Amino acid sequence: MEKTVNNIITHHANDKKRLMDMLLNIQEQFNYIPDDAIDILVEKLDLPKVHILETISFYHFLTLKYTGKYTIYLNDSVSAYMNGRKEVAKAFEEEIGIKFNSVTNDGLIGLFDTSCIGMSDQEPSALINNKVFTNLSPEKVKEIVKNMKDGKDINNLMKANLGDGKNSHKLIHSMVNNNIHIKKAILSDDYIPGSALLKIIEQERMEVVNEIENAELRGRGGAGFPTDLKWKFTAKTPEGKRYIFCNADEGEPGTFKDRVILTEKPELIFEGMAICGYAIDSDEGILYLRHEYKYLKKYLENILDKMRKRNLLGKNILGQDGFNFDIRIQLGGGAYVCGEETALLESTEGNRGEPRYKPPFPAVKGYLDRPTVINNVETLCSVVKILNKGNYWFKKMGTEESRGTKLLSISGDCEKLGIYEVEWGITITEMLHMAGASNVQAVQIGGPSGNCISQDEFENQIRYSDLGTGGSIVIIGNKRDLLKDIVLNYTNFFIEESCGSCVPCRNLIVIYRNTLQKIINGKGVQADLDNMLEWEKVMKMNRCGLGQTSFHPIVTTLKNFPKLYESKILEDSDIISTFDINSAIKEYCNATGRKPNIEE
Repeated sequence: MEKTVNNIITHHANDKKRLMDMLLNIQEQFNYIPDDAIDILVEKLDLPKVHILETISFYHFLTLKYTGKYTIYLNDSVSAYMNGRKEVAKAFEEEIGIKFNSVTNDGLIGLFDTSCIGMSDQEPSALINNKVFTNLSPEKVKEIVKNMKDGKDINNLMKANLGDGKNSHKLIHSMVNNNIHIKKAILSDDYIPGSALLKIIEQERMEVVNEIENAELRGRGGAGFPTDLKWKFTAKTPEGKRYIFCNADEGEPGTFKDRVILTEKPELIFEGMAICGYAIDSDEGILYLRHEYKYLKKYLENILDKMRKRNLLGKNILGQDGFNFDIRIQLGGGAYVCGEETALLESTEGNRGEPRYKPPFPAVKGYLDRPTVINNVETLCSVVKILNKGNYWFKKMGTEESRGTKLLSISGDCEKLGIYEVEWGITITEMLHMAGASNVQAVQIGGPSGNCISQDEFENQIRYSDLGTGGSIVIIGNKRDLLKDIVLNYTNFFIEESCGSCVPCRNLIVIYRNTLQKIINGKGVQADLDNMLEWEKVMKMNRCGLGQTSFHPIVTTLKNFPKLYESKILEDSDIISTFDINSAIKEYCNATGRKPNIEE
């Protein structure tokens, strides 16, 4: 073990800021992080042991306990339950002989729950030793577990055909499908890698920024911040090291558009990062890749190598003296909150992914306290297309305040799940028709942190000033119990994924969930509904945008489906006790062998 851990540390140049990479490498080697490995890290990196332990404890895919020779993570998102997750989970437990979040006595198989893994268009799905298994059924589970017990290689567990497009590439070897239904600006097949770089090397740096400004490109992550302003703020900082980050940590349940771009158009992303590097005079970029997409890492590294050989990355790109830019991939550890830009920076620096206070903003003080631009995958792809085809071409698409196209990840109760690249301004009704959805009760726009809308808003448009979204669209049919099947799941997701830094996000969201459960159980009163609306003010005091929207599943449905909540509460009652004395003393009675002495 000592030799292995020392080699890992040396590979990362004994840099304590690369702690995440070291921990992930150790986890991969041993299927957990042994105490002896932590002691070596403490000694070699001169880090407090508590820092290493608290970092490990923060990330879902880092653990101090052995996870099994075969480690199964079964997605527990809404989309999974819509497609039979309950039956698949039961089959795993019965075939393996253990309950979830445990390991067999012989250490062969570990079975765990996990949040959305970016496969909402092909659920139920699971990660098994970092390989993706899609469209699971109880029958498939039986075969998979049998092959595990027979000791077969992980690749031999995959009986289905390999996926479409680049998913069948030898470095991906995945059964994942792209499910692309509509291609426009980003996904079009007319892209030639390096074409935009050839154009910009003949321009001044600020000319490139001005072209992005004239295109009125706004960030595609959901907030819609003008892309050119981020670049300008960073470019105007004092000379010195600057960084470019691509945020590929799409952890919002129901989102999978970045997965498809990373698979089919990775050169587009990397070229966008290089263009940004040229524009703000940066020589280093980092792609922060969510751990659930680890199966793409070798393939992406290979693409980077090919681009270096073509002089599209590296030193003096395309023969332009002084244009030096290269990219490395930083793997996440499984934490939804790391989609927030400052939490992403903390994670990359080897810390718990807790959001920073702002200001200062990353453009001024970001990675390693240096000025940093952080753009998401779709934004950087748009940059390349704008510089190739011009800002007038881009502005012809979409609406006046929402220019260009938007990739939608559509899942849920519809016939044609998958990726749709549409122009901003499409109505929900048009979108539902496009996806083959009928008998629709609600649509979740922008994932759990977005809005759950009713039929009253189906003529509204998908655009920044109306229904803004980072791309997640979940269609909810009339057969679903909206509160029990959807809202409760989303609220539990936020409880699980909170970083715990802020009191409202750590505690009040639990009270929200418990109040919702009380209402679902038929014991809610009007005061509960009033309280949940009032608590909205407190939740907005959370440090980051993720914490500030963690109550959205409940409050947006309470506002848009008031009759649904009102139908479940008790009338003519201000308060009702939910305390059950029998349940409260059950554990004590079992331990002491006593019978409760309670008068009925």
